[in-house]
Amino acid sequence: MKRCLIIGLLACVLAASQPPPKNDEVYNVGNGVTSPRLVHQVEPEHPRQGFRVTGTVLIGLIVTAKGEPDEVHVVRSLEKEIDQSAIDAVKQWRFDPATKDGKAVAVRISVEIRFHDI
Repeated sequence: MKRCLIIGLLACVLAASQPPPKNDEVYNVGNGVTSPRLVHQVEPEHPRQGFRVTGTVLIGLIVTAKGEPDEVHVVRSLEKEIDQSAIDAVKQWRFDPATKDGKAVAVRISVEIRFHDI
């Protein structure tokens, strides 16, 4: 049976500069900016029966001030179909947004999704 394990949120500055979504200023976690908290997680679907892969996909995204994922993209690829499955799942995630000075703000983060056989 194929299973995946969500490793967790990794706050980071992504190498590629991206424009802020929907006029929100995008922050990096730290220096008074808290991390967003995952409140709804969807597991990635496996593209097809019998597909065997083990490894980690690194997904970059912006969590908006509303706690929604935006600009979801692959930072480190595993395999095209698996990468897309990870993207599709992360787009359905919801967060308690990051905060700065007590107000919700958009932040740039990345998440690792590990796939392995059981």
